[in-house]
Amino acid sequence: MKRGVFVLLAMAMCPLIVSGCSRQAQNEITTVTFQTWNPADTGPDSPIYKIIDSFEKENPDIKVEYVFVGSGDEYQDHLRVELMGGKGPDVFGVPSGNTFDSTRAFEEELSSYCEKAWGSDWQDKFFSSCIEAVSDDHGDIYGLPLGQTYAGYLWADVNMLKEYGCEVPTSYKEMQETCGILRENGQYPLAIGAKDSWLNQDVWMSIAADCDADALYAAIEGKASFETEPIIESLRIWQDSFSNGVFQDKAIKTPLYDTINNMFQREGSIPMFINGSWAMNMYTQSDEKTYENFNGEGADHDIFLIDWNDDGKVSPVTSSVDVILCMNPESKNKEAAFRWMDYLVNEGQDLLVNQYLEYMPSRTDLELNVQGLSEDGIQNLEYIIENGKSNVAGSRIIPYEDLYIVVRDALEDLAKRTITPEDAATRIQEVSRTMIR
Repeated sequence: MKRGVFVLLAMAMCPLIVSGCSRQAQNEITTVTFQTWNPADTGPDSPIYKIIDSFEKENPDIKVEYVFVGSGDEYQDHLRVELMGGKGPDVFGVPSGNTFDSTRAFEEELSSYCEKAWGSDWQDKFFSSCIEAVSDDHGDIYGLPLGQTYAGYLWADVNMLKEYGCEVPTSYKEMQETCGILRENGQYPLAIGAKDSWLNQDVWMSIAADCDADALYAAIEGKASFETEPIIESLRIWQDSFSNGVFQDKAIKTPLYDTINNMFQREGSIPMFINGSWAMNMYTQSDEKTYENFNGEGADHDIFLIDWNDDGKVSPVTSSVDVILCMNPESKNKEAAFRWMDYLVNEGQDLLVNQYLEYMPSRTDLELNVQGLSEDGIQNLEYIIENGKSNVAGSRIIPYEDLYIVVRDALEDLAKRTITPEDAATRIQEVSRTMIR
């Protein structure tokens, strides 16, 4: 009798037990690990934390574990070791070009996820150049583009230049004259963080595109030689800038971040430096010194381009997807991982662009509506937008690792004056000639 009662009670309670178990399962939290160098961890007010908090409130069943790891080679080496060891994050950011291509075995193909989330015409959601950056030769998609950047820009503190009787230069000849005046007064000329190979490539590619953009990109793709006069001329201009006073002394030993960048951004102690469109975030920094420098009364800064080869035409910019979001094929939480990627490239990008100016948009449907920008900042943003529409030479990425390496080393040797521009062109072409593209 007692046994029968127990069985009946158990049967009666079974739906409750099952229901209770279902509720518990539904309330379980899935952790998605996200690793990147950008957006960076710059403190508790970093935009990435605001995006994560907002996402977790809208998706209470998912927790994002954010891992920030340095930048440049440090980040890429760390990520590669983790992925090869089977301990990689669920979602990770990589730069366009070599790193994105070299980690292909650790990148989930995303076409089905994108179509399910955004429909069959989802590619129209992004600029075509950004889709190309995250695709392979067969059109398969291995990442999502989180913002776009433009390189080749120079920045000037207009008020400081006026103190020395100078204006913002428009040509290489004027730049040499301006830098000569600045040096005579004990001031920095055009400052560059030439210790950073990525910045050297940005600057040289802008110079080369000014000399002949078609020749540059044809050579990169192996359809023409690097040993042509426009390419040699660009290498000559690059080298001369280290010896004729345009770049500061010992530039090759100086990093952009945080040495040169802080001198211009926080200290306001140098009149000009080289950095890209992403430096627009100087106007949105909460740092007290930066805010006063860029938003204080009378502040006047210009982002500008010059005519490097003095042919009467200003140089073009180059562009790339700044951060590509990838999913680890070994992730145990792919659905949750893509929900985070979806949010980051949509709501997250809205905040990163319109509140912090970390990037320019990669999405065609993102309305550019930056909040609280000063008149000076608005003018510089308009300049970037205009050049982005009509003055882009092509990609800022050299997509072939061997070619990237030989260009990197040649630019450094040119800066040290251990080779001639002709030697550099020959060295680069020898590698290019033997490459399989």
